[in-house]
Amino acid sequence: MSTPPRVEVHETSDALATAVAGELLARLADAQAGGTVPHLALTGGSIAEAVHRELARLAPGAEVDWSSVVVWWGDERFVAPDSPERNAGQARAAFLSAVGVAPENVHEMPSTADAGDVDAAAAAYSETVREHGHDLDLLMLGVGPDGHVASLFPGFPQLDVEDRVAVGVTGSPKPPPERISLTFEVLNRARSVWFLVAGEEKAAAVASALAEGTDRHDTPAAGVQGTEETIWFLDRGAASKL
Repeated sequence: MSTPPRVEVHETSDALATAVAGELLARLADAQAGGTVPHLALTGGSIAEAVHRELARLAPGAEVDWSSVVVWWGDERFVAPDSPERNAGQARAAFLSAVGVAPENVHEMPSTADAGDVDAAAAAYSETVREHGHDLDLLMLGVGPDGHVASLFPGFPQLDVEDRVAVGVTGSPKPPPERISLTFEVLNRARSVWFLVAGEEKAAAVASALAEGTDRHDTPAAGVQGTEETIWFLDRGAASKL
């Protein structure tokens, strides 16, 4: 049974990004010092972009061997490989290429160039996870104003899928309409889950996710917790309704 979530509130989104990046670098270095090859899942969105920029800035002073970090994604937009909407493209541009993560250790979700449709793409990623992955050491997630997490949206049928690693999503309420997402089954096997949330427009979703007894069908973010720890990194705006 995992411990109750920890909530860290930072004055600004910039301070939040710096804190998350510093903590992540320390965790990766500690894991490697203990002989572990850490498996890390990234997220997308504006706060993730800020964290990625901070990782690139702080990485030279950290004792992390980036060639021995394995990178995954919790979700991805099913678009062209060069689309600016792809989470993987943003992460690669912001820090993955700069810090020297080994290309064979970066497991991007398929694009429209790799699979004929979004369900085939999800099935392909599921196979990749089964072949190369193990339970995630650290999973970073954003939260939408509607409480969605990864690309699991309120009221959508993917919330109840328990027999797959990844699922295709069509008709997303947030563009682009087609996405790939890991399922709750996989998200909840991560050792550490970090929610990164900034902005007052997300305060109601944060409060709902952290309230006792919230149904994940209403606020999907309430349905994810780490097996060892769950940390909510918030700025003042996101924390304003706690």
